[in-house]
Amino acid sequence: MSIRGRMLFTFLLGVSLAGSPLRAQDAPADASSGYTQVEATRDGIGKAYMGREIASIMGWQGAQWLERREREREERGSRLLRALDLAPGMTVADIGAGSGYFTRRIAPRVAPGGRVYAVDVQPEMVAMLREVAAGVEDGEVVPVLGGARDPNLEPGSIDLALMVDVYHELEYPAEMLDALVRALKPGGRVVFVEYRAEDDAVPIKPLHKMSERQIRREAEAHGLAWERTVGSLRQQHVVVFRRTQDR
Repeated sequence: MSIRGRMLFTFLLGVSLAGSPLRAQDAPADASSGYTQVEATRDGIGKAYMGREIASIMGWQGAQWLERREREREERGSRLLRALDLAPGMTVADIGAGSGYFTRRIAPRVAPGGRVYAVDVQPEMVAMLREVAAGVEDGEVVPVLGGARDPNLEPGSIDLALMVDVYHELEYPAEMLDALVRALKPGGRVVFVEYRAEDDAVPIKPLHKMSERQIRREAEAHGLAWERTVGSLRQQHVVVFRRTQDR
């Protein structure tokens, strides 16, 4: 089997192994909070938020897929980094940091004086992020074990929260967004990067895509004001929000 084939197999295995421990629902869906119970589809957890079924999380076993050699060609991550308007001294939270693909690229862009909190809910991913932190020569990386409802960041501690192909998998998106807004400094930003649901040509399973309309609907319900949508990526939306003054 080729290297690419082995990576794809590992990724698919990781998705299939992201079963009950990572999909566990320890509370019934609550329609008053935007959650509803739905019949689970193959790639979902049987719980919907604001009409959108939440996707199953990708297991840590798929970490190699995040580091695939062709990722830059497919996704143009370098364009995303330029769109983030990073600057020395900024504090950035990479939410769902996984293998640290973006963490280690952001760290030198906010140095000197900046910091990247690399947050993940899977202890195995956090262990990988500790290795990333140890290997970063220019910039500071702080691995953080987050929770399903809270990234475990101090209030008013970050300038930017970045979620790359992560938000659609959050088991408690309402609680997580509220926690991220609390963690933002005044005027801080949250950036959603999601595969475009409006484009059938994007070769990603439907539950792992989001429309810009749905992203805005969910974010704006949690004290975030839409600022702009970046259209420079080949397959993904980049939707930028700022914390409103009344939060």
